[in-house]
Amino acid sequence: MTEELGSVVDARPRQGGRRLPLAWLGAVPFLAYVSIFLLLPTAIVVIGAFAGPNGPTLSNLNTLTQDYVVASFVKSIELSAASSAVGAVFGSLLAYAIVTGKPDATMRRLVTSACGVLAQFGGVTLAFAFIATVGGEGLITVFFADRGIDIGSSVWLFELPGLTLVYSYFQIPLMVLVFLPALDGIRPQWREATETLGGNGWHYWRHVAAPILWPAFLGATLLLFANAFSAYATVAALVSQGGIIVPLQIANSIQSEVGAANENVGKALALGMVVIVAIVMTLYVVLQRKSAKWQR
Repeated sequence: MTEELGSVVDARPRQGGRRLPLAWLGAVPFLAYVSIFLLLPTAIVVIGAFAGPNGPTLSNLNTLTQDYVVASFVKSIELSAASSAVGAVFGSLLAYAIVTGKPDATMRRLVTSACGVLAQFGGVTLAFAFIATVGGEGLITVFFADRGIDIGSSVWLFELPGLTLVYSYFQIPLMVLVFLPALDGIRPQWREATETLGGNGWHYWRHVAAPILWPAFLGATLLLFANAFSAYATVAALVSQGGIIVPLQIANSIQSEVGAANENVGKALALGMVVIVAIVMTLYVVLQRKSAKWQR
């Protein structure tokens, strides 16, 4: 009896020493990836923004107050806001059209697969596609020019309207992918309950669906804004000179043909972008938490 009691006591976990849980080992690869490709570059940008030839300085941040830098930030915000608004409206309508079909339909799979590809279709390839289509010597431009119609794409394609159109090419598919889960979370019983209580379609959308989808819609729009705000390759291929947006200003600061390159100034500009994106993504997380409670 004494031996059995002693074995039971020995089998109990010891209170003195704690063993580290092994569940966190599965997150080590992800933490390493985030540290190398997110935290480390951010730290380099922050340190470089305050670095000078003779030690720490605030002169790099003073560049953010220059008129041309402020103008590039304003243009970046305008372009991001315009393209995210267009992508949010048309993307949400397309996502709703997908949801109205069968969940396991082949068409839905094809559309979502195409959106997954097109959302990543950017850079030089996308810029060349638009130049070859609606550029100064593009297919559509020449087609209308032969019939005496000048669509003026050689000018507007490289300004805010044209860049908004180009950005919408990948913003709309991204909106479909982001907003589709929120639409899937809308339950048919809610519409049936509205009709049972004497309501119609307007009452359902006004008092039930819209309040539920509104946080998800705004959150997806903010995600599109951050996506457009950080885009570089597409506009760099379209606009070869000047720095109409902040990413182009950063590129001009890092490498300059006239010997005016200043890497730390570029890092200060990047720090400004990081702050804006951090604010946008914080609002996105808050809105996602509000919309997630309806999808449980």
